[in-house]
Parts: sequence; structure tokens; C-alpha cells
Amino acid sequence: MTTPTDNPTRRISLTVNGSTVVRQVECRKHLVDFLREDCGMKGSHLGCEHGVCGACTVRLDGDIVRGCLVLAVQADGSDVQTVETPTPSPRLKALQDAFIEHNALQCGYCTPGMLMAALDVLERHPDADRAQVRDGISGNYCRCTGYHAIVDAICTVLEQQRAGRFEGVTA
Repeated sequence: MTTPTDNPTRRISLTVNGSTVVRQVECRKHLVDFLREDCGMKGSHLGCEHGVCGACTVRLDGDIVRGCLVLAVQADGSDVQTVETPTPSPRLKALQDAFIEHNALQCGYCTPGMLMAALDVLERHPDADRAQVRDGISGNYCRCTGYHAIVDAICTVLEQQRAGRFEGVTA
């Protein structure tokens, strides 16, 4: 019988930003905690720890997820991408540049998760309008900007994408 003081662990292996990571982790450790504590990647932030704010948004096998709602052991064998990828895709780099250009960040706490959600919008909804962009990032809470500049930045990159800037780019 397991008591509250027992911390069962499990060996996991996953790819994080292109690098294989093998670690022994507590079965109850969340993916965002694993990324921050075990991998030293502090870009994914902890906000609400209930999946509401989106500060911990990462990509898991190509889909955006809340890192605080996924256990690290559930990611075993998966591909995880964070905003800290050493070689950001042209779309992610364009989003980062557009966020700076449009002053789409203030405190920056939500920015990593917001960028991952924005990247998802670019890839899944290339013809998105402003309302669809707002819907696409609606799971990410920003206390500082009021979203207008964030939507402007994402729409700028969508326009670049529609103009063919990213032709032949898969990520």
C-alpha cells in the first residue's frame, strides 16, 4: 500500500526541443515542473497551476497543452517543444520579432505560453482573422496588455505567412 509519504518514481525518455532527455521522475510531477526543475528550462511559467492561465503552454507531439495539467510520465516517449528551442522555426522567430515590434509584452510572464498558442494559430489557421486569432489565444491570460498588441503581432505574422514568407517551412 502506498502512503502519502511515498513518492514512486519512473524512468522516462522524451525529446525536449530536439534533444533526448532521460530522467527518473516522481510519478506525480507535472510536465512544466519537469521542464523547469529537471531540464533547467525556465521559459514555461507557472501561473495558476489549474490550466486556466496558459503561462505553462508547451507543444506535446505537435499539440499545445497546459504543462501544469500533464504529468511528466504522460509525456514519456513524446516530443516536447518549448519557446526555448535553441533553433526556433522561422514562424516562431517571426512571432518573437513581431511581439517586440508591436510591444505585445509588458511584464513578459504570459509571453512564452502566448507565443506557443500564437504559433499554433499560424499553423492550424493560416487564414485567421482578428476574431479567430483572439479565439486561438483565448486560453492564455495576459494581465498587462489588453491583447490588442498581441493580436496585432500575430496578425502581422499571418500577413507575412500569406505573402509567402514561410513557403516550404514545415514548423
